[in-house]
Amino acid sequence: MRFDLLKILLVDDNHHMRVLIGEILRAIGVKGVFEATDGAEALNIMRREPIDIVMSDLAMQPLDGIDFTRLLRNSPDSPNQMCPVIMITGHSTQKRVKEARDAGVTEFLAKPVTARGVIDRITRVVDHPRPFIRTEDYFGPDRRRRADPTYTGPKRRGTDEEKPFGDLE
Repeated sequence: MRFDLLKILLVDDNHHMRVLIGEILRAIGVKGVFEATDGAEALNIMRREPIDIVMSDLAMQPLDGIDFTRLLRNSPDSPNQMCPVIMITGHSTQKRVKEARDAGVTEFLAKPVTARGVIDRITRVVDHPRPFIRTEDYFGPDRRRRADPTYTGPKRRGTDEEKPFGDLE
């Protein structure tokens, strides 16, 4: 992978965490590293820079990672609705992960952060992008990780004729 071509935005109100992740990114060859202290600042940076991937902390003030992702995915003036968002969190309870997933987060990275974890998540969003889905109450990457051909419930996947948003498969 050509890490040197990526522009990655780090969003975290903790200076030390931004330094740590920034150093990991630079060590693997990422040249375009941008930093923001909260979601509002991140959106402003995204309006000025063509960001490829956002790596955001979940718990920040005044605009946390979940609210930031909701705005990025759903705001009419969003700078890039389809930008992959890797959520970094020490709060990896099922409830918070589900809340972030339902906001449109692409991947999760649990703290403590490791170089291997950073590389794995970046590689996933670049090499295996998930199709984007638009429903009445959701826009973002397909939340379903795998197809279950035996599932017959009311919320099963559509037929092959019903393609996801933008035909991004």
